[in-house]
Order: sequence, then structure tokens, then C-alpha cells
Amino acid sequence: MRKEADFMTQLTLGELAPDFTLAASGTDKPEASLSDYRGRKVILYFYPKNNTPGCTQESCDFRDAMPAFAGADAIVLGISPDSVKSHGNFRAKHGLTFPLLSDPDHAAAEAYGVWQLKKLYGREYMGIVRSTFLIDEEGRLVKEWRGVKVAGHAADVLQSLAQAGAGEE
Repeated sequence: MRKEADFMTQLTLGELAPDFTLAASGTDKPEASLSDYRGRKVILYFYPKNNTPGCTQESCDFRDAMPAFAGADAIVLGISPDSVKSHGNFRAKHGLTFPLLSDPDHAAAEAYGVWQLKKLYGREYMGIVRSTFLIDEEGRLVKEWRGVKVAGHAADVLQSLAQAGAGEE
């Protein structure tokens, strides 16, 4: 097994966010790329697994904040290693109105440095560290949240989005 440091990609604020193309649920085509959303702000969140308590709460919190995100001309994209079929079921079950992208080989997660060594009950394994990235209309990284705690996170992202918008005027 590779060490945690092997997966710690360092992203720099202000630089172009890594592009990707992943299978998608909730879009009008079977795949989506980050570059498809140029011209809009993107809230890109990585989460470990559909239908687990924390991931469900996080996704529902983003869903509930969608009117405010849309008002700021921002799109929310969720990424996990789950299949497109699992994403479709998860979206339908919880009324999620934004795309979920499937990253089964964790290439996007590695590019963003969120595929890391984790420990649970003394067992070590590789997995997604819950993280969110705010990307501007030009595809540049504006802000990142790593090791996210779910409670209040969507509201924090929304506040940062509002501050980023105010700073551009």
C-alpha cells in the first residue's frame, strides 16, 4: 500500500483546478467535465459513499441551499467512487437536484489530493477525505475545505461564495 504522502496533491489557490471527465448522473449527457462549467462558479464536493449518514446529510444540505447557489450562478457537483446507478438511486431517494459524478478509479480524487490513507478502529485503508472546492468562472481554485465536518458546511460554503462574489465587484 502506498503511503499517505504519495496521495497528497497540493493545489494552489488562484491556479486552474484539475480538469476531469467522469460518468455522470443528473446531467443531459453520460459524462461531465469540470471544463463544461466554465463561465459559472462550481462547488465541487468529494464524499466517501452514497446513503451513509454523513454523506446523506451533506448532500441534502447542499440540496436545500440550491436556490442560493443558483442565485449566485454556481453549480454544485458531488463526486464519490460510487457507480452512476448508485448515484441515480441516491439522487432520486433524496431529491438531489445537482449532478453526482462517479470516480470509481479515484483519478479525480487523487488529482485533488482527497484520496488518502484513513484509519478506522485500528484498520488502515485508502478512501475519500470529505473535501470541498470553490472554483471560479475561469476554472481557478478560490477556496478549499479539507477534512470537512458536515454540520454547517453548506452554509459556510455559501457564505464564502457570497464573499468571493462581493470581492469581484
